[in-house]
Amino acid sequence: MTSYQPALSESDRRILSLWFPRLAAEQILRGERGLVDAPLAVVRQSGNMRVISSLSEVASALGVQLGQPLAEAHALCPDLQTRVADPLREAAFLSVLRRWAGKFSPWVAEEPPEGLMIDLTGCAHLFGGEENLLLQIENDCAALQLTVRAGIADTAGAAWALARFAGQGAGGGRNGDAIDQEARATRSRAGKRRHWTKGGAAPLPRLRGMPETRIAKHGQLHEALGDLPVAALRLEGQVVAELNRLGLRRIREIYGTPRATLARRFGSPLTRRLDQALGMEPEPIMPAEPEVHYAVRMSLPDPIGLEADILAGLDRMLPVLCTKLEENGRGARRVRLEMALAEGHSQSIEIGLARPGADPHRIRPLFKMKLGEVEAGFGIDMLRLVAHVTEPLKAHQMTGGAIAARDATARQSFDTGLEDLMGRIGARVGLEAITREHPGQSHVPEKTGVVFAAAWSEPVYDWPAPPCPRPLTLFRPEPVHAEGAFHLPEKFRWRGRDFATLGGIGPERVAPEWWLDEADWRSGIRDYWQVETETGERLWLFYAHGAAISDGWYCHGDFL
Repeated sequence: MTSYQPALSESDRRILSLWFPRLAAEQILRGERGLVDAPLAVVRQSGNMRVISSLSEVASALGVQLGQPLAEAHALCPDLQTRVADPLREAAFLSVLRRWAGKFSPWVAEEPPEGLMIDLTGCAHLFGGEENLLLQIENDCAALQLTVRAGIADTAGAAWALARFAGQGAGGGRNGDAIDQEARATRSRAGKRRHWTKGGAAPLPRLRGMPETRIAKHGQLHEALGDLPVAALRLEGQVVAELNRLGLRRIREIYGTPRATLARRFGSPLTRRLDQALGMEPEPIMPAEPEVHYAVRMSLPDPIGLEADILAGLDRMLPVLCTKLEENGRGARRVRLEMALAEGHSQSIEIGLARPGADPHRIRPLFKMKLGEVEAGFGIDMLRLVAHVTEPLKAHQMTGGAIAARDATARQSFDTGLEDLMGRIGARVGLEAITREHPGQSHVPEKTGVVFAAAWSEPVYDWPAPPCPRPLTLFRPEPVHAEGAFHLPEKFRWRGRDFATLGGIGPERVAPEWWLDEADWRSGIRDYWQVETETGERLWLFYAHGAAISDGWYCHGDFL
């Protein structure tokens, strides 16, 4: 006899949020053992200033804080060691942690740059309950030399809030008396104060021994979130500051505030985030799709720095990459060359193809054009070639006999040459800057051509012929002073000059698109004439019969 277990409903969901507050710094410490006991800061460029984006635990204990300018951090901590932020490497490390978190649940989503969101529904009992699961996560991260904070709740918003704000006070408004509101220079001289009383971030509490503060019991979201600061609702800093000025510092203080008042004063994001945290608005977790990697890596015994050496490495990796693509019927659209430098950070250059392809001889010249952008520094230790944007390759079928097949082959050869040219130009100015015109589905002269990006559109060889010849130059209709309405005038004045009509062909009647209200076509039906003047000009005139505006003669283009 088999037991029946009912399926879990939406109300039974349990979400785990993991936050790695020192991810970038601790990733560097894992690779550079000599910095374990030294204060370390990861620095990023913000405008014309370099600021702190990640800190080690030692640096935080000395009073350095996130977002602080680098010069100010050095004044506070002269022994501070710094490394340049590498977003590409940090994103790759977060993906590694996502795969590690798959041991707890198959439903794991990344929250760049430092978080993971996991749907634990129906999984926690496999690890002895939610408390034991949190302790196992802490032990795993301790073995990985990572700081982690976690929260479990019925919703993603509540789990996010508990992971980042559980155990913290709401914080007060600005009144000038708090230590964290002193001038930075004053705080820097207060050497005997604890680092968090000098304006730095409060110490991150350890997870062990306090799992109950980060686990919201099922169905008790209001109680779990009530004492947290309003910043735990994932609001922008300006909204949080305005709420604090009004005395609304904890989430429970906005529970009883009328929804219409909150939305009118602070906008819909506040009420939306509150509904998501309390489970009144769904917030699905979208796990990352399985990645299909088309990449080749080459580790070098000695650092290289010459363009010739990089090209030699490309010559060895490109055939392998293109073979992988061809075996799966894929063609590369964008290819990136990643280089690990001896200093510890990385560089990359990227090229795009006008058509998906897997031919090394078409990809190599594009990389050769961009090697001048590489700054090798003390040398390159590793090369990695990855086709991160691919498309299916289309098969071409030859039909229609020998002559048709010969013409198709010639056209395909021409297309390949044109695509290579677009790729070389695109490497300099960008593929989006190269455009081509396609015939438009309209009889209105201004809409007979539509502009598309050349790399993402097919060439048109058989352009449909218009019912009558069109001018080489088309401009906005300009008024023409002439007498008569239904017959071509013998004389007219345009752009301050007098013209005498030698002959004309027409009229060609063009009606406006009645389902569109266009300002240029409120003059109603037009009768177009090809006019040749005694002085040699060939103009395209039309008479507007008048609809929403007055009628009259206009010039729309010239044939020269």
